[in-house]
Amino acid sequence: MKVLVTGAGGLIGSHLVRLLRSRGDEVLVARRGGAPSAGNEIRWDTAGGRIELPPDAAIDAVVHLAGSGIGEKRWNPRIKAEIMDSRVNGTRQVVEMLAKHADRPLRLLSASAIGVYGDRGDEVLSEGSPAGKGFLAEVVQAWEAEAVRAEEAGHSVATLRTGIVLDSGGGALQKQLPLFKAGLGASLGSGRQWMSWIHRYDEVAAIAFLLDRPDITGPVNLVAPNPVTNADFTRTLGKALSRPALLRAPGFALSTLLGGEMAHELLLSSQRVKPSVLESQGFEFLHPLLYGALADLLWA
Repeated sequence: MKVLVTGAGGLIGSHLVRLLRSRGDEVLVARRGGAPSAGNEIRWDTAGGRIELPPDAAIDAVVHLAGSGIGEKRWNPRIKAEIMDSRVNGTRQVVEMLAKHADRPLRLLSASAIGVYGDRGDEVLSEGSPAGKGFLAEVVQAWEAEAVRAEEAGHSVATLRTGIVLDSGGGALQKQLPLFKAGLGASLGSGRQWMSWIHRYDEVAAIAFLLDRPDITGPVNLVAPNPVTNADFTRTLGKALSRPALLRAPGFALSTLLGGEMAHELLLSSQRVKPSVLESQGFEFLHPLLYGALADLLWA
């Protein structure tokens, strides 16, 4: 299979490219900005709004992962617009490229997020659950709406509603480790909010699984089958590191640090999400339980 990957330099994309190549797939990488520097790269002119895929590239699939980070900068109107635009406009450019290759059906896997569900307390959420409220829910709905437009050209589309990807070398876990190793691990707010996580290996394995299953379309939750509360996550990470994790970061302190909206949506909202589609289609998680996932990442 020949696969074009956007966002290949990110946490998920870099591991995905290695996995696909290890199983024999040919991978092309969309390079934003300057001219391609390697034979497997193609130019993505984001300012001009086009991906310069050669007519004879004959790709079979696109995995679209590119987008600006949602937690790297404190939210304000400009940053929120940047988050929205990077996802909606970037996906639009991918879909427009695919529209030029409508001679045969291709597979599009487009990044998405469980933020679509909003803050839902203890409610168990599946792909059939309605969207929630909030900025991230609005972003994801607009993001996915652009991706499914590829179906108009006859392509098969699935949107990857990813939860918290655990990797000791990047993402949220990497940022937490120094504090937890120092014995300063803390639950956030009440600690009762649900966290839907996934081991980095299972994330990329699920994407590869979906590449091979163009019959699976629509939203797919990429989360482990056993979500935990924030308090349980804190205790489990402390246990895996053999460090105490007894502190609590009050919600008002997080709101002061990040702003109320950002703190609520990124750290304090509750999303108890199940991977209903993956489980029903026979995907097997290598790391279904949190302690085993953390042990693999921290002790390997």
